[in-house]
Amino acid sequence: MLTDYHVHLRPDEPGSTPERYFTSANAEAFREAASAAGIAELGVSEHIYRFRQALDVWDAALWRDFALDDLDAYVAFVREQTDLRLGIEADFVPGRVDRLANMLESHEWDYVVGSIHFVGEGALDHEDYDIWGMGVGVDKVWRTYFTWLGEMAGTGLFDILAHPDLVKHWGRQRPMPEGDLRRYYELAIDGIAQTRPAIEVSTAGLRKPVGELYPTRAFLEMCLEVGCPVALSSDAHHPETVGAGYEQALAFLDEIGVRELAVFDGGERRVEPIGAAT
Repeated sequence: MLTDYHVHLRPDEPGSTPERYFTSANAEAFREAASAAGIAELGVSEHIYRFRQALDVWDAALWRDFALDDLDAYVAFVREQTDLRLGIEADFVPGRVDRLANMLESHEWDYVVGSIHFVGEGALDHEDYDIWGMGVGVDKVWRTYFTWLGEMAGTGLFDILAHPDLVKHWGRQRPMPEGDLRRYYELAIDGIAQTRPAIEVSTAGLRKPVGELYPTRAFLEMCLEVGCPVALSSDAHHPETVGAGYEQALAFLDEIGVRELAVFDGGERRVEPIGAAT
């Protein structure tokens, strides 16, 4: 079994409307790309901030720019016009967990992907809201990020933790802490151990400035030690990047002894042996 649960049916720009990308033809293009890559389990998880309902969770500037779609229409499209698993990529915003829970509970998901893109008003991976230009020290950013990652996991709302060391997105183009980074990872582990969500091994990092998989080996090994399974994903926004970098990711998983992947259906999780679809 190979999976890709972190897929977006459209590019990550404000003008990419659902009328253009939420079509049976586009979904089929993603399905065909997945089949060519040997991926049997394909799921869509659009960003929560694409939906008007998300402004009840967090009325942030970037979210206002993007929140043009209707959540009910998205769910209906995926369920009625595609064979994709239905997910959503939901940002964790401290202090807004109850609001987020209410939004998520309005639909039956196959899985919920949790992510952190912002630390306060500063973005970790978006130049227009770049936290690294706001005068926040590198140690504070990293400590806050991993503390929140543990809090996010501890809520139990999320089935998969997406690109779980996204804070390294820019690599050496932005400040990076020195030394053993496990001092930051440890801040998240207690929360992760409480609920043991699937930890995403994401090939998206190979296409970003950092040029490496999310997460690092040390962080993933710490999560494996507390009993978390692995979810393999590409974070594709175009059909041609579905399954991109999987050869490297699978070699990485084999090297550290991961032989199974998390599989989701109707909110239930099981594990299946790693292997391409035939």
